[in-house]
Parts: sequence; structure tokens; C-alpha cells
Amino acid sequence: ATGDSWGIFTFLCAALCNLPALPALNCSEELGAGQSIQQTYDLTRYLEHQLRTLAGTYLNYLGPPFNEPDFNPPRLARAERVPSATVDLDLWRGLTDNARLAANYRAYSRLLCYLRVLDGQVGTAELRHRLGHFCASLQGLVLSIGGVMSSLGYPLPAGPAGPP
Repeated sequence: ATGDSWGIFTFLCAALCNLPALPALNCSEELGAGQSIQQTYDLTRYLEHQLRTLAGTYLNYLGPPFNEPDFNPPRLARAERVPSATVDLDLWRGLTDNARLAANYRAYSRLLCYLRVLDGQVGTAELRHRLGHFCASLQGLVLSIGGVMSSLGYPLPAGPAGPP
């Protein structure tokens, strides 16, 4: 259970760190897509706030020592390290808008699938409520990214991480 807790906590932290990466589009978008892009950006900011609240609720659910203000998690050894969710900034900037949007669409679709599975395993009503609210907003983000892609004339990514 403790290993699962660390995995979930790490996953939430990785998602929180990467939410601001979404709106990194080039200035080549069409005028009609501007409003969709702004709405998607606003939604990512809202999700960032929700994720902080969800993380706090989750840490309270875990109890001591996780919910103590001065808690500093131990650093993991070599083989136990969780892969970084970050992308090299130069690599990211070198991608086309379509590639960046498709990567975000797939990543947030996968996160949504993972969190929906996790939702059935949550132990408290408050945590279940916050997770459900976050999933609903995350689904909105995935649909919003899809809307931006459509307004720019890009196809939605195919495969298992398709539309939620």
C-alpha cells in the first residue's frame, strides 16, 4: 500500500509539473483557433489549482508523516527512480504545433484513464469527490485540446489513448 501511495503521489506531482507545458504553441495558429487556445490555457491553469487541492487532500488521507508541513520524502536510489515527466525544452520547441498538441492529447488522455481506474480504489468520500471533479475537468481539457486540434485542421491521435 505504501508503494502504491508513493506511485500515486509521484504521478500527481508529475502531472502538476507538466500542466503548464500545454499552451506552448507557436504563433502560427489561425485566428479562429485563438479563442480555443485561450480557453484551453485557462483550463490548464484551473486544473493546476485543482491538482494542488487534490494533492493536499491525498496527503491528508495518507496521514503522518505525509501530511506534516515539514515532511521531506526520502530520495530514491538508482533502480527505484521514477522516470522524469519533463521534456527537453529545445526538443519541445522544435516540435510542430500538431506534434505538441498530439503529445498533450495522448498524455492527458492516458492520465485520465489512469485516474478513472484509481477512482474505484480511493478510500474516502472527500478524496473520491475531488478526484471525480478533477477527472471531469481533465476530460474537458482533453476535449478542449481536441477542439484546438480540429480548429487548426489537425487530426486527433489514434490508438488506445483516443477520445475519453
